[in-house]
Amino acid sequence: MGAILTKATLPGSLAQVGHVTPVSPATATGLVRRVYGQLEQDFGMLAPPVILHSPAPRSLAACWTMLRESLLAAGAVPRSLREVVAAAVSAANRCPYCADVHGATLRGLTRGRYAAEIAADRIGDIRDPEVREIAQWARGLGRRSTAVRLPRRTPEENAELVAVAVTFHYLNRMVNVFLGESPLPPDVPARARPGLMRLFGLVMSTTARRAARPGLSLDLLPAAPLPAELSWAAGAPHLTGAFAQAAAAVEEAGRRAVPEPVRELVSAALAEWDGEPAGPSRAWAEDRVRALPEECRPAGRLALLTALASYQVDHQVIAGFRRTDPGDRALVELTSWASLAAARTAGAWIAGPEPVLHTTRNGRTVP
Repeated sequence: MGAILTKATLPGSLAQVGHVTPVSPATATGLVRRVYGQLEQDFGMLAPPVILHSPAPRSLAACWTMLRESLLAAGAVPRSLREVVAAAVSAANRCPYCADVHGATLRGLTRGRYAAEIAADRIGDIRDPEVREIAQWARGLGRRSTAVRLPRRTPEENAELVAVAVTFHYLNRMVNVFLGESPLPPDVPARARPGLMRLFGLVMSTTARRAARPGLSLDLLPAAPLPAELSWAAGAPHLTGAFAQAAAAVEEAGRRAVPEPVRELVSAALAEWDGEPAGPSRAWAEDRVRALPEECRPAGRLALLTALASYQVDHQVIAGFRRTDPGDRALVELTSWASLAAARTAGAWIAGPEPVLHTTRNGRTVP
């Protein structure tokens, strides 16, 4: 199935990626080739949100390892509930591409249920109490003040749900920078889009029903210790390895691609961040980057926007960075580092030893 879908969708998948040139499967070697093989087998196609990382092989492996082990691998939480988390986080993060993909997959898995309520922020209308509870939790976890911790579940279930949430906080940012607003080509007529997305969801749900074997991506990257803010992953061994390895790989790339003053600036901004959208202009970022040496400002601008307002990254911001470091690899590594820094921060807000549910009304968190 993976090879068939890839052959049918590959030209469009490669063309969807902006700002960088993904590695073609025909020319892929080494680590990129290994990731592509697993991606075809387990996801069903060479998905643009993953292959956009291919100019930076270790960043590609980190992205795939987090996605595979959190969303695709067999575990204690059903795939349909994981797709609820993916869709809800993507909606909260203003990532229409991911919201469409995972909303469609959720519809395919559940015979049309839940996705519309999540997309419209009508989670309170979901009748299934477990689905409603998980969707409410996931929708609110991008805000420090309103993030709610998980209902009391087993350590393995908690780890799996938080892993999906953190993965999509990461992926949403990368997708907002490098992909358009829809997985469908822009020339598809508006009247045809709903039907095509339903068909897409049916195809993806067929693959989603085949749970992947946990841990098979863990030989792509070297073993690494688990950072303290990712301690929630300790509830499941394959997630411990996946997120420890991914974090180490992305940090190593960040040290290479992101100037130290920029890393310090982004880390300080994230320490103050409450999760609320920045903007509506980019003036807030300009104010912060003035503190940087002039030669670091383009990288600082791109990293700050990626971490805190990825939907504000545009060609002008990318072009400014490319004037200082024009390579695709550096562009992927910098944005990947900033995206994971923000995702790790959001994950730390919601993972703790004493899970507490707040009162909710109409799908919204009430402190």
